[in-house]
Amino acid sequence: MVSFFKRAGARYVPTELASSPWAAGQVSGTALCGLLARQAETHDPGTGFIPGRFTVDLFRPVVAEPIELRSEVVRDGSRVRVVDVSIMQREQLRVRATLMYLSVSAQSPGQVWQPVRQLPVPEQGEWNPLRFKSGELEWTGDLTAGMNGERKCVWHDVVPLVEGEVNSPFQMAAYVADTTNLVCNWGTDGIGYINCDTTLAISRLPVGSEIGLQAQEHLATGGVAIAAATLYDRSGPLGVCVATGVSNVRRVDPASYAAEVAASADEAALNS
Repeated sequence: MVSFFKRAGARYVPTELASSPWAAGQVSGTALCGLLARQAETHDPGTGFIPGRFTVDLFRPVVAEPIELRSEVVRDGSRVRVVDVSIMQREQLRVRATLMYLSVSAQSPGQVWQPVRQLPVPEQGEWNPLRFKSGELEWTGDLTAGMNGERKCVWHDVVPLVEGEVNSPFQMAAYVADTTNLVCNWGTDGIGYINCDTTLAISRLPVGSEIGLQAQEHLATGGVAIAAATLYDRSGPLGVCVATGVSNVRRVDPASYAAEVAASADEAALNS
């Protein structure tokens, strides 16, 4: 089975599918966000709570070696539970995350302004792990069509994060959240900003295995970029994702990266 990680005792070993587009031998932020969400869910307070806000700080690279996860509950209240998670490698803290569970209750009364949203979804058909839409163009799996300055959307059907497991709705949302950098910072010359963090805020969990992300904002000054996107499924919007990025000398061509990952995944599947 194709997956991003395999279990090795208490640790997790990244597969080729989890490789980073920014540097050989490193693990992608999307895969790390999903893995951190999985660990945070081991402290799920149960029915009556939703994982409302999830923030990941990606301040050191995670290399393609066994990953150690650490986690703890730092606040446990009747309306809020806060969980801290970290990734350790070579006895060094590489990535940290915080998940805030919020209690679910009745809606507040009154009318509040809502933006008019047009969230495109592809037609249902054969399974495809990643499709994207650029401007008014049709949905496609061919990322070579995205080297333009048009607004981007991506549509994911996430493969298993850990071998032999089924992704939870929250794990899928956390994985997709890190593609905010892709939909918001992808332009005519590829992606020139590498994100240092990812924040996911949701009002509900996704329904089904498909999740979309649409670019909403891109601000850049002095080599620092702020990106914001809407997370949604076939039922409508469910959350907002925000990422902070810094200009990077090496730009990423998503089409070339996707081709490399697909080739590696095919080879891994043949050898498994």
